[in-house]
Amino acid sequence: MITFEIILFILALLFGILLYWRESKNNKIYRLINKLTHSKEQQMQITNSKGFIYKQPFVMRLIYIVLLVLITYLIVEFLTPVRILDIKYLTTIIVGTIIGTYFGTFVVSANKKISSNQHIIEDTLQKGKDFIEDLTVEEKLTSKKIEKEEKQKETKKSARERLKDKGFLE
Repeated sequence: MITFEIILFILALLFGILLYWRESKNNKIYRLINKLTHSKEQQMQITNSKGFIYKQPFVMRLIYIVLLVLITYLIVEFLTPVRILDIKYLTTIIVGTIIGTYFGTFVVSANKKISSNQHIIEDTLQKGKDFIEDLTVEEKLTSKKIEKEEKQKETKKSARERLKDKGFLE
């Protein structure tokens, strides 16, 4: 049964990451509930991106995740005749989802940093390509110079051979 708990924990981690990432992109459900529960003056601003989990403190995340898991549990419990989940599985799911939301924080913040610094990455890659190109051009030039020197050595005759050619030696 421990392997089932590990599987549930890993799935809950992935669910928490997905939940956090999805809410960082769009918070329409939170806005709808905010409009229903608050007066016009107290409703959240359009620029506010806060959601049930996104940009929430730990206690509020815990409350919303526990409510989500309990509501899901009750729906599954009433729809199926067999009791599927036990309290230890529910706690595993809750803890895994909360930890997953914090992993999701790292994923979203890393994604934002990478996308905001994309031009730096492209510049660095271009400089690397230029550097490699310069090295290959320099290598070609040095190899041509070496070949030229070798050809000159081959065409040069020794002093004895030159004197023989002139007829001073036999």
